[in-house]
Amino acid sequence: MGKIAFVFPGQGSQSVGMGLDVFNNYDCAKKVYEKADEILGRKISEICFNGPEEELKQTQNTQPAILTTSLALLETLKQISGVTPDYVAGHSLGEYAALYESGALSIETTLKLIQKRADAMSKVKGGSMAAIIGLSDEQVKDILVKVTSGYVDVANYNCPGQVVITGEEDAVEEAKNLLSQAGAKRALTLPVSGAFHSKMMKEASEEFSNGLDKIEINDAKIPVVTNVDAKSTTKSEEFREKMPRQIYSSVYWTQSVQKMIENGVDTFVEIGNGKVLAGLIKKISKEVNIYNVYDLQTVEEVSKLIREQDKNDR
Repeated sequence: MGKIAFVFPGQGSQSVGMGLDVFNNYDCAKKVYEKADEILGRKISEICFNGPEEELKQTQNTQPAILTTSLALLETLKQISGVTPDYVAGHSLGEYAALYESGALSIETTLKLIQKRADAMSKVKGGSMAAIIGLSDEQVKDILVKVTSGYVDVANYNCPGQVVITGEEDAVEEAKNLLSQAGAKRALTLPVSGAFHSKMMKEASEEFSNGLDKIEINDAKIPVVTNVDAKSTTKSEEFREKMPRQIYSSVYWTQSVQKMIENGVDTFVEIGNGKVLAGLIKKISKEVNIYNVYDLQTVEEVSKLIREQDKNDR
């Protein structure tokens, strides 16, 4: 019998208009946006639905906007399908949607924490990131140690043959040149405001940690496969320790997906705007079923498909 994992996208998946059709058609989705507006003290729903794009692209808006949309789609999917996942995971900020679905965080806590995380990360200036296509993880790591112009590291292990590097601008540029010379098919600078998932985010991590000991975090009812170590996690104290670390640590996405497959997952449902994770999962395994839930049509179609599959499997 196969297992189902719900996975949630991170920064870069946003687009103006996201979530509007589920907001207009399902009360459970509408309630999520209204709750987010209330908790965040501003109309994050308006930024999701109407932009402008420049405003949506600002980290302090992007992170809560993507999270809110993922939660609205999640609640709609659960209402229609009645399916509960066996595992959850999220890419970077997407991990907070996973923590919510696991039962580790309430919706209020999830939204407050993602806003705190976004605010702390948006204050860090300098640094850059680049996507590297066509080299193995080991080849990339071997070349990064040869960079002499500053600090550079791996931000994301996205799928075989695709990693994202992060660090000081000059070092990232030098690394791009070295990696291209070593046979990378592409070395593309990403349009981000800073060196996310690098030690340059340590200050943001410390700011985020402030008061985290007073936040209510529960043991998870559904295992969360966490970014920092690709381990199946349920204990509240482990989440409390990993959340700040995730801000400056590499995202082990390839390894997280492989871990879920090893544990019997044969169906992944990406819930949130865009299709980025589905594309990555296809490159990690050609054997698994992958569904996307990103708007009204897909939430209704996928609800029917996974409900039928779930009935057959169980």
